[in-house]
Amino acid sequence: MALKQWLEKPIVKFILETLIYFAIMMILFYLYDYSGINQAKFIYNEF
Repeated sequence: MALKQWLEKPIVKFILETLIYFAIMMILFYLYDYSGINQAKFIYNEF
């Protein structure tokens, strides 16, 4: 019960939600970077 009451505090709820959204954004940025969108196409460098 004490944990539930602690999690219901506005400041704790705000911090946890912020961390969750931050983690989701980092995952999305990583996947976007990993997908190779906006990267230059392979050109025969040093041919």
